[in-house]
Amino acid sequence: MLGAVLWYARELTGETEYDRYCERRRRHHSHAPLPTRREYQRMRTRQREGESPGRCC
Repeated sequence: MLGAVLWYARELTGETEYDRYCERRRRHHSHAPLPTRREYQRMRTRQREGESPGRCC
């Protein structure tokens, strides 16, 4: 039961997003180095800030 709660909490907070990214990157670009968690968060923040077509401000 505790495992299910922890899994849900990690999914809810986006913690597993980095893990899934690393798995995909290893599968498709095994020779490329993986970014650190901090580098990944910066990359995602820049990407999210750049793609805001629905916002007016």
